[in-house]
Amino acid sequence: MDDRIFRDAMGKFATGVTVITTDIDGEPHGMTANAFMSVSLNPKLVLISIKENAKMLDKINRSGKFAVNILSEDQQEVSMLFAGQIKEKREPEFDRLSEISVVKDALANIVCNVYGKQVAGDHTLFLGEVEDIVLREGNPLTFFAGKYGQITAPQLT
Repeated sequence: MDDRIFRDAMGKFATGVTVITTDIDGEPHGMTANAFMSVSLNPKLVLISIKENAKMLDKINRSGKFAVNILSEDQQEVSMLFAGQIKEKREPEFDRLSEISVVKDALANIVCNVYGKQVAGDHTLFLGEVEDIVLREGNPLTFFAGKYGQITAPQLT
């Protein structure tokens, strides 16, 4: 099967949008990713997938920790900035959580220590043991068929 058909099929799965962050020598680094999932409640583990040629791969290997920042519907430009889709120089806004840079105002900031990793094809899968979490109210930024979107959280009665 051809690569385009595979990519198109994978694009039919709607996802949230995250920015993965880590710090090297006190400097924050980030990349947009939608390959993220929860794995285990005990211990609390999540998984991210980083392409082998991504600069973030070496940074996470060096730092031994990362944060998953789940973006809100108002943070499409943040996603585009970390995806390299905005070429003009902009400084992203960070907060700090458990001594790591996290995206300011994200729906969730999830700080993890690398628990394990596995090379899988042209990606490395990082298991992260969750160390700290901050949650905020709001609606998520989504990605479907190569486009950004939003969904509205259901009203609880």
